[in-house]
Amino acid sequence: MTTVSFVIPVRNEEEYIRASLQSLLEQSYPASECEIIVVEGQSSDQTRGIIEEIRERNLQLRCLDNSAGIVPTGMNIGIRAARGEVIIRADGHTVYPRDYAANCVKYLARTGADNVGGPCVTVAANESFGARLVAAILSSPFGVGNSKFRTSRDEGFVDTVPFGAFRREVFDRVGMYNEKLVRNQDNDLNARIRRAGGKIYLTPALTTQYHPVKDFMGLLKYAFKTSKWHIFTLRENSESMGLRHLAPAMFLMLILLLLPASFVSPTAFAFLIGMLCTYTLTGLYFSVRAKTGSNWNVAVVQPIATICFHIAYGAGTLFGLRYLFGQPSARPIRPGLPIQQ
Repeated sequence: MTTVSFVIPVRNEEEYIRASLQSLLEQSYPASECEIIVVEGQSSDQTRGIIEEIRERNLQLRCLDNSAGIVPTGMNIGIRAARGEVIIRADGHTVYPRDYAANCVKYLARTGADNVGGPCVTVAANESFGARLVAAILSSPFGVGNSKFRTSRDEGFVDTVPFGAFRREVFDRVGMYNEKLVRNQDNDLNARIRRAGGKIYLTPALTTQYHPVKDFMGLLKYAFKTSKWHIFTLRENSESMGLRHLAPAMFLMLILLLLPASFVSPTAFAFLIGMLCTYTLTGLYFSVRAKTGSNWNVAVVQPIATICFHIAYGAGTLFGLRYLFGQPSARPIRPGLPIQQ
């Protein structure tokens, strides 16, 4: 039977790590052929204690140290220590269905792909308005563009998947995770797989539930911190980012050009107003179409909130232009204990 290794890089995940690990420990795949490797990145909350508590009762769970505190370093530590023929990149924010490992192995064999993954269903962190608004934005095609793993349940070959399941030999062929990339490391790895002639497959059979940040301001900070890595990521690998990653920056640049011009040009003013109205109405169409239950308050606010999300995302990308000639600090985005210097 094919051996499987889950590798989970974590840092300050006390709220979700227990549920995530429990879902992996309850996999239908034989425990003797399935190991779980948590690579802990110097957390300052109760994450390490929770992991150790669970580890004492489950021999298939191991915990390794990641003194650098960032995801790509944690993944590389875990991959090198893993014994599995299939490496599954898991996440401490995500809950997995019971047949996840079995389906990863099945679809790697059935499709011949080097990496398989599934849709990521965004679940509100709680029932607050802010948490539901964040989940709505990240689940909408208007919010995240043509990111198929967030918005589609179609099955087939794609350019990238989140938290993929890899044939182990792919790392010998294309290399390990790029440890310069605090963000976008999955995009980079998948681009290298495609460049080497490999294939990436998306199937609803591997659908997972992901819990994002709890409030709207947290989402704006997340958007800025993530997108400021885009330019540097393109420097590292020009095939790793698509148009959807750069579209918010283009939108923001157009606003910044039209805004001052509108004070002296009626044409520029009319174009600016028309663009913003069209944008808002399009957003309202998508939010109302996706509305569920009593979420009318979210649907009404969502178009304006999405504009703010896209502006924050675009601002991060433009801020990242400074890394055309330099390298951003490879420090963890999540807070925690001091990291290796």
